[in-house]
Amino acid sequence: MEDNPIFWADGSDPQMIEAYKKAQETFKYFWREQSWEYRRIIPGLNVSCVKAMFSEETETGETNVEHMWINEIGFDGDRVTGYLINEPNTLTNVQVGDFIDIPLNEISDWLFAITPSVKKPKGLSKLFSSSSEPLPKAYGGFTIQKMRSDMSASERKNHDNAWQLDFGDFNDILVVNQQKEEPENLIEHPMSRNMKDDFARFLQEYPDEIKLIDDNGQTLLHRETIAGNLTTVKAALEAGADRNIQSKVGKTALDYAKQLNWTHLIPVLENH
Repeated sequence: MEDNPIFWADGSDPQMIEAYKKAQETFKYFWREQSWEYRRIIPGLNVSCVKAMFSEETETGETNVEHMWINEIGFDGDRVTGYLINEPNTLTNVQVGDFIDIPLNEISDWLFAITPSVKKPKGLSKLFSSSSEPLPKAYGGFTIQKMRSDMSASERKNHDNAWQLDFGDFNDILVVNQQKEEPENLIEHPMSRNMKDDFARFLQEYPDEIKLIDDNGQTLLHRETIAGNLTTVKAALEAGADRNIQSKVGKTALDYAKQLNWTHLIPVLENH
C-alpha cells in the first residue's frame, strides 16, 4: 500500500470530517473482522489497515498534518494500536515501522478487503469463461470514498487500478462482508455463528480460559464482547464467565458493549 500514488484531500472539508466520524462509529465492524482474521488458519483479508492523523509543529509555529495508514491492528475497546506503513511526506517525528497507540476517536478511516468467492463453471462453459480473478472487495474506506466522489470517472478508474481493489459505489459504503447478500452479518459475524459447538466444546475442555486475565485486565468475555460476538458471548456466560470483572480501566463487558453500541449484546449481558 505504501507504493500507491498519493491522492490529496482537504482535511477541513465538512464532508471529510463526516467521513472521519463515520469511520470511528463503524470501527467496531473492522475490529470484528480483524479479530476473526487472527483466528483463521488461512488468511481471508487481502488488505486490513487503519488511517490515523499525525501532526508536527514547525519552527514557524505552523502545524503539519498527514493522515497515514497503520496495520497489524490491535484494539482493547478504547485504544487502537498498529505499525505505520506509510513514508511521511513532510513529518519528521514518525517513520515507517513506528508503533502507534492512539484512542479510537483519533482514527480517521479503516479499510479491509476480501476477494469474493466465485463459483467455477462446469462442463463446456468452463472453456469459455474468463480466467481473471475478481478484484478484492473493499469495505469501509470512508475518506477514500469521499475522495472518489470528487473524481471524474476516469480518475476513479485510475485510483482504483492503483489500489487494485473494487471500491464499488461511493454512495453505498459497505462495512461487513456480503452485507447485501446476507444482511444478518451486520448483527453477527458468520464465523461466530458457525463456531458455536466448537467454542462450547473448547470451554468444556479448557474451563480455566474463562478466568484468565490478559495484560489489559480483560477476560475472554471482555474480548468477545468488544468484537461483538453474540454466540461466543452467550457460550462464555453459560460456561460461568463472570460478567462483573472489570478491566484495568475499570470496565465490565457490559460497559464495552454499551460503549461500542453492540445493541445485540447489551440485553444478554444485562439479563443473563
